[in-house]
Amino acid sequence: MNPASGMQLRIARLCLDCDELHDEAHCPVCASEAFAYLTRWVPAPERRMRPRETTSPDAEVFKGLLDPSPQVPTPTALAARSPTRLPWKRGIVGLTMLGVAGWLWQTGRTSSAAGAGAGATRKQNGPPPPPPAQGDDAGGPD
Repeated sequence: MNPASGMQLRIARLCLDCDELHDEAHCPVCASEAFAYLTRWVPAPERRMRPRETTSPDAEVFKGLLDPSPQVPTPTALAARSPTRLPWKRGIVGLTMLGVAGWLWQTGRTSSAAGAGAGATRKQNGPPPPPPAQGDDAGGPD
């Protein structure tokens, strides 16, 4: 560092071993790498006259999520809600819901009919016959 040029507060470092102010990676007096930035104790004023503007699309999305006020719709959003597309979307969603409901209704009917049919058959025939005894050898010679 040139002593006549001065040092910027933002890059000024205080050596923790010998209390020397410097702006290098290690202390020029004791060669220590232990330092603390001076802005830790002395606040540095903002260098910009006006704050930086955010132009990131992600920042705009987060601002929109945090701001509860209504937003002006974009042309893309208006096209998505156009009256010509809305009936098509509703029709497709409605047909899909009807198809799923019919499928569920039919599977419910077939499973209840199968369960009722099995019970009715058992009631007509009575209880199942007992298994044959293992000790009986009725047909063979002794």
